[in-house]
Amino acid sequence: MEIKGKVHEIGALQQVSETFKKRDLIIEYAENPTYPEYIRFEALQDKTALFDSLKPGDQVEVSFNLRGRPWTDKTGKTSYFNSLVVWRINSLANTVAAPTPQYAPPADLSATAGEDDDLPF
Repeated sequence: MEIKGKVHEIGALQQVSETFKKRDLIIEYAENPTYPEYIRFEALQDKTALFDSLKPGDQVEVSFNLRGRPWTDKTGKTSYFNSLVVWRINSLANTVAAPTPQYAPPADLSATAGEDDDLPF
């Protein structure tokens, strides 16, 4: 899955255990600019380095996997959790559109100044 948006916040690296680390990224997704959504993504292990070059305000395209899992508490009640796990992120260049080239107006090549048109049709 992919989504385009603006970087809102970049979380600190979290070393969960000796062998597991993760990092959060909040993207402002404005499908409807009046009511933007703030979506939390996470990067795991070596993918945490994907966020190193980002800064708030950057326009990005995030490629991610949607994951879900159940969790049962002590009383036996089961809850379900979803996570959006980033596997690629591309910065969208804030490029300015190239200016439209200016062309000379069309020239009439059918007649030379001072000559009459002697074509039969």
